[in-house]
Amino acid sequence: MMKRIGILTGGSDAPGLNAVIRAAVKTAINVYDCEVFGIRNGYDGFLESDGVVPLGMEEVRGILPRGGTILGAANRGNPYARKVMRDGVEITIDVSEEIVKGIKKLKLEALIVLGGDGTLHIAHELALKGVPIIGVPKTIDNDIGGTELTFGFDTALNIATEALDRLHTTAESHHRAMVLELMGRDAGFIALQAGICGGADVILIPEIPFKFESIMAKIRERAEKGRKFSILAVSEGAKSQDGVQVFSREGDDIYVPRLGGIGQVVGEYIEKQGFESRVTVLGHLQRGGTPTAFDRSLATRFGAAAVRLAARGGFDRMVALQSGRVTDISLVDATAIPKRVKLEDDSVITARNVGISFGDE
Repeated sequence: MMKRIGILTGGSDAPGLNAVIRAAVKTAINVYDCEVFGIRNGYDGFLESDGVVPLGMEEVRGILPRGGTILGAANRGNPYARKVMRDGVEITIDVSEEIVKGIKKLKLEALIVLGGDGTLHIAHELALKGVPIIGVPKTIDNDIGGTELTFGFDTALNIATEALDRLHTTAESHHRAMVLELMGRDAGFIALQAGICGGADVILIPEIPFKFESIMAKIRERAEKGRKFSILAVSEGAKSQDGVQVFSREGDDIYVPRLGGIGQVVGEYIEKQGFESRVTVLGHLQRGGTPTAFDRSLATRFGAAAVRLAARGGFDRMVALQSGRVTDISLVDATAIPKRVKLEDDSVITARNVGISFGDE
């Protein structure tokens, strides 16, 4: 019987993280009489004097509906590339061995890691060093392989859909083309599903490069039919057929480039063609606040399943949702190929059937 496990949240926050923590703690205590320790601020917690805290029933009371994470997160906390100052100069060092020593010092028999592809890649690398790792897929982008859904996605989708609903009224009132830029990085799931649910006329996603003139053809077609407004759901990673993705910040050996600005590019083009447009960037509103009932349920199922997986020694693996059932797959398989929208997906075909343009025809 395992007696001591740890849990940490890596990468950016997402609705449902606290629900996973709560379920993992309750399952560990109720079923296995196991101590649980929370690691603050991702992997960085193993390097900080106050980075490890005990988690009991009292610590997880009331956190089910709360957004964010009670443990904190660090989307720049890569132990294989940690920035430090040495003699007044910023350098990058590998502190992964210190992380391993910290885990051994705590005598953890399992470490449950909640994160996206970056965090789970690191988890696998630590597993190769002998760390007993269990992964839990977390991202609003829904781009992790091997699982049908990640917790956080449903909440982001609901927020994006509500934003489109609200933009409809002002778009129609003022005869404007309203552009909503949404998160998703290189995966277009949020923009695709929100666009369908929110009645968008144009959806632009990274997987389908667009033509500006095709966008205008749709807007003009609507105008000619007396519909003097249009709604565009644009993924931050969308790109034109003759262009590249738009970034708001360059990357380096630690920080990935930050996507952002394609909505403004599209809005400005529409303006130049004689149609009034407005651009809204939803940004971090998509990942904040109370998780939906679905995300709470999925996160709770994942949290409990992660502890059960740890109890039977299923390390270097990740819990996943397949055919509506929670199961598990290897971290290698989960992180091998990022999940993307496929052109033959039912949602893409359905969107085209109902008259939505992807700007590619």
